[in-house]
Amino acid sequence: MTDHLIPPQSGGGDAGTDPHGGRPPVHPSVSEAGRLLCAGTYLDAAYRDRVIDELFVHEERIAAPSYGFDAARVLAHALRARRIELGWAAGVIGAWFVGSLLTGWQLTLLLVPFLQLSLANWLGARRNRFVRTLGLVLRVYTWVWLVFIVLSVWTAMSGNFTAIAAFLDVFSFFSDDAAYAAANLARPGASGSLRGWLMPLVFAALVTVVGLQRGHAARIVLRELSPSRYADHAGDPAEASQSPRFARVRARIRREQHAPLVMYDINAPFTGAGEAFRPWQLSVELRPREDLGPGRKPQPVTNAHIVGRITPLLQALRVPSPHGSREAQEAVLDRLRELAVDECVFLPATGLPHRDAAPLSPEQFAEHRLGAVEEGGERRRHFLRIRVGGWDENLVVTVFVRVHTQGGMLMLEVAPHVLLPVRAGFQNADAAAQRLLNNNWLGKAADALAATPGSFAASVATLGRGYLSWSRIATGGHGGARPEGPGLSVRELAAMDDGSLFHLMDLDRYLKTIQDRVVGGVTVALHEAGWHTEEFARRAVTVAEGGVYIQSMNNSAASFGGSNNTNTIGTSGKGSSGGK
Repeated sequence: MTDHLIPPQSGGGDAGTDPHGGRPPVHPSVSEAGRLLCAGTYLDAAYRDRVIDELFVHEERIAAPSYGFDAARVLAHALRARRIELGWAAGVIGAWFVGSLLTGWQLTLLLVPFLQLSLANWLGARRNRFVRTLGLVLRVYTWVWLVFIVLSVWTAMSGNFTAIAAFLDVFSFFSDDAAYAAANLARPGASGSLRGWLMPLVFAALVTVVGLQRGHAARIVLRELSPSRYADHAGDPAEASQSPRFARVRARIRREQHAPLVMYDINAPFTGAGEAFRPWQLSVELRPREDLGPGRKPQPVTNAHIVGRITPLLQALRVPSPHGSREAQEAVLDRLRELAVDECVFLPATGLPHRDAAPLSPEQFAEHRLGAVEEGGERRRHFLRIRVGGWDENLVVTVFVRVHTQGGMLMLEVAPHVLLPVRAGFQNADAAAQRLLNNNWLGKAADALAATPGSFAASVATLGRGYLSWSRIATGGHGGARPEGPGLSVRELAAMDDGSLFHLMDLDRYLKTIQDRVVGGVTVALHEAGWHTEEFARRAVTVAEGGVYIQSMNNSAASFGGSNNTNTIGTSGKGSSGGK
């Protein structure tokens, strides 16, 4: 695919040509965060299904803004991962069926205990202590059952058929059908002995199939999704062979996800930007300065003028401090050098006749920006958007700034949002794949053997999820439904619950630096126009430092926090951004 479908997220359009040392952010289609999201679709079936449901099944939903990654590429790998998993699921079930035929259906002896182990694992992952205890009891019960099955097979292989009599009474305690099957397996004669030898051979073949399945997924993560291969966007096999529906959806996602006009759901306007982190607002009376001189009056300040005064101060953050040679300055790795500044307009998605009718062209955005920057409306809102993608786009800090002057008052709204790093399991995908592929034969066999008990249930679940997804596409009517704003962000779904101390320190530094420049820009604009700035500067510092900020609206019409702010970010969407 050509990269021109994804416009680079530059800081005001000049980050790549800044003669003072600015540096453009990494292209979102090849970012490390995007690579980890693609790897996650091969590791986590639940995550993969939600990606497909949001971006592919619900064709009427406009894609959420994708900060620092390409959602279309994540979807491509999610669909490819599902196709591969469906093929392996059919293969695993087929191996069970053929093995059962070869052993006279005695292989099905293992199905019930294996299904019980899958259920025990599911119960053990629940939060309720009683349910977890049930899972432990079921696991112990099942392993005792499996021990007797192994002993029955061993007696059949050894020809010691008299020993099986001692086990049958115990088997009948677990299940009459199991006791009958065990007796049939160990029945004297050539047939019973042959079945006894076939059981371990067929089971070994089944374990081999499971091992090949796991090895295939590991090779994709380690090789096809290696940093060097992922950087070759045009050679990505996930996008090489897809359906016409995917081609249509991909074009729409790439038209929407980085557009400066954000089509939003009114119940979640900032979907895609992450968790709100101490948003605040401030309003002050505009009072003329006394030192203007006789006959002079302060100049009116427009919202566009204030935004224009803030922007250069923010763009200057991309310039490293002078030190040493120019080469030394170019080598500075501070992510503020990749700070991106642009203007965006939020517009509700409700009321559109079709998803393709979203006004996303440059001309339409310019028209909406011109109308929104001064109006201070409720539904259509203009923001100055400042973004820093730290840790290879794994820690994304986005600050939305809105300025409005009305009736001699100036109102400043600042809404910081944070995308925490991709979850640890996705970050460790390369290491886990390398450990599996480079392990010795015994280690690979042990890994496949441990995964075999859950293989049948997982394969059935995979086929079931594939069918349900197809049925929702076929019968849901989403293609002709009324357009909706984004229901969720695939990047937010994959975010960690909390960050490390390094992440939180960087978050604090980015946020304080940006807010200081915003306050400084507004102060300069007011001073140059002849207005008092002391009250604004004093109150802005107090608010920005956490004295007063907008918090949760769950329990009151408007809730304000005090000095008990924390640096912990959660993913619940409630209160963690505020100091609860």
